[in-house]
Amino acid sequence: MIRRNILKLLVLMVLGLGSPQGHAAAQQRSLKAQLVGTWTYVSSTAKLPDGSPLWGPNPKSLLIFTDNGRFSWQVFRSDRPHVASNDRRNAAPDENKGIMQGSLAYFGTYSVNEADKTLISRIEGATFPNSEGEEQKRMITRLTADELRYANPETTLGASVEAVWRRVR
Repeated sequence: MIRRNILKLLVLMVLGLGSPQGHAAAQQRSLKAQLVGTWTYVSSTAKLPDGSPLWGPNPKSLLIFTDNGRFSWQVFRSDRPHVASNDRRNAAPDENKGIMQGSLAYFGTYSVNEADKTLISRIEGATFPNSEGEEQKRMITRLTADELRYANPETTLGASVEAVWRRVR
């Protein structure tokens, strides 16, 4: 019985499955695989010129990564105006302005450079049409089972911004 167990252990070690290194390697997943799923917004260092948070208090947001390389990102300020006419096609100019400035959404494809821990998003469609066709690069600064942090090293305004996301379970 003891000889049989020793023999099994030796076979597993030769295959790399019985050693701590083989076990750790088998459990190590790529960054891309770890990103797959749905994430909800926690916080961002992005600020408006007056110093207030870009997305205001209690924004609503989702970031979704699929296993086949697609993504969808949307964020909405909680203080966006409601449309008095209840007809989105006939909103007043100030209502349209508040809605446009208080929301952003885009979708497309993504890839991950495992070596330098960068996330590259290629925008196919966006609520801000000028972003369509862009490639955005984000540095993954932390990724756990429940938390994603990434940095935009330089926004269009020249600032560096970090965003924090929590996995939706």
